[in-house]
Amino acid sequence: MLKDNITLYSLSLPLAEQENLEKMNQYHKNSFLSDVNDMTDQKDILLIDDDGKPVRWIPFASLLKAIVDQWKNLSILNDTVLRAVDDAITIVDNEGKVIAWNPKAEELYETTTEEMLGKPITDFFKEESVVLMSTLKEKSGVVRQYNQPQSGVHVLINTLPMMKDDQLIGGISVERDITDVVKLNDELTTTTAYIRDLESKIEMKHIDDSFHKIKGRSQALSSAIHLAKKVAVTDATVLITGESGVGKELFAQAIHNESPRSNEPFVDLNCGAIPAALFESELFGYEKGAFTGAIKEGKIGKIDVAKGGTLFLDEIGELPLELQVKLLRVLQEKEFYRVGGTSPIPIDVRIISATNRNLEEMIEEGLFREDLFYRLNVVSIHIPPLRERIEDIPELIQLFLKEFSIKYKKPVPIIDPEVMVTFMHFPWNGNIRQLKNTIERMMILADEDVIKSDHLPSNFVLTKRNEPVNSPINEIEPSGLHDEKSSILFALQKTYGNKSAAAKLLGISRVTLYNKMKKYNIYKP
Repeated sequence: MLKDNITLYSLSLPLAEQENLEKMNQYHKNSFLSDVNDMTDQKDILLIDDDGKPVRWIPFASLLKAIVDQWKNLSILNDTVLRAVDDAITIVDNEGKVIAWNPKAEELYETTTEEMLGKPITDFFKEESVVLMSTLKEKSGVVRQYNQPQSGVHVLINTLPMMKDDQLIGGISVERDITDVVKLNDELTTTTAYIRDLESKIEMKHIDDSFHKIKGRSQALSSAIHLAKKVAVTDATVLITGESGVGKELFAQAIHNESPRSNEPFVDLNCGAIPAALFESELFGYEKGAFTGAIKEGKIGKIDVAKGGTLFLDEIGELPLELQVKLLRVLQEKEFYRVGGTSPIPIDVRIISATNRNLEEMIEEGLFREDLFYRLNVVSIHIPPLRERIEDIPELIQLFLKEFSIKYKKPVPIIDPEVMVTFMHFPWNGNIRQLKNTIERMMILADEDVIKSDHLPSNFVLTKRNEPVNSPINEIEPSGLHDEKSSILFALQKTYGNKSAAAKLLGISRVTLYNKMKKYNIYKP
């Protein structure tokens, strides 16, 4: 009767578990099942405590039922764990025969559990590619070791030997499938090489365009570039106006590079950075012995260094009145005198000047000479501040992210939509220079691949999700695009396809934007 009960419990297990029990009984002769036949004649079992004292008698059938139930529960638990994990798990005995093979392993290696159980793992894989066999031989495991057990399959593998009383009874391996990651990395490498090739071709194309470093596609900036290109081919003096940080020197350099003087020097002189007492000698140079402390051999000035090329006078509004007179004389007479010199030196130089001040107001206040203003202001180019061309901000951000990712050897991060919209609300009194410095700061602080609101400087106020950008879309879209579909397309273009940022730009919710995109069959920006 007892044997019948044992048979009954065995048959109540799933077929696969019955096979496992039979294999375990075969592999481990000292398991409890192997001793069942010797115990069938016993009616009761005496339980004793740790001190060897009798505790109570238990009917043998009850004890055996409890043992089998526990074994059944452990089998179910083991089977559940093997099915639940997303890694391939293989368990072998000390001879390398498979005793467990989970569904993820079936999927990864396209081999069923029925095919694997009880057979040497080397029947299916080359022994040198099976890390688990090395674990059995060396009785030591590996952690996150790369392995390619089959062609086209890439895994990170962890293995451990299974020991009982210092004896090897088997081994287990857990393999994380990284095939898709490896393929993606290969594709990324190929794509990166392709992008670099395209960039080099684009850069070669831009060699003929001196203004390619000036980023932005707003109407205001495009107008300034168009005017600069027209005046570049002439020899007229140019006055560049704009707030600090808008890129006045970049414009001056581009005008020089586009001009007939491009093969000659481009020399810049910051009128606000040099003390008035030294400015004249810095601009015109001096003869030997011209004043105490002068170099014995004398020194040529910036205007001489720029001979044949372009002299860029930055912050011209900071030039003292007494020096304005001397600069005016040079522009009128096309010659100058070195400090301490008596012989006039003819000049052949183009003058480009720049200022962030209102020179006309300075003229009214008696701080700037009107005649010098007209000499410098043959053609005036005004560069708009960043807050008046917010549609250029996403492109500038991407430019700076790429620049600093190279500098700091980091991947190019993603800008959180809330941060992007906050940037488009910010007044940017320091303009592009301030934006660039802010991006560099956030790039340094960001530990992940996303720049979030907590990376913003303390003087930034995070824009609320439902708050539209200061400039509504009808103020920044090109003329003629007044219908809803065109506005959506324009917003998506200006935010480089970022739907959250585009929704903020339009002053609508993201859900509304998705619905409208679906309505107008807009799938790509």
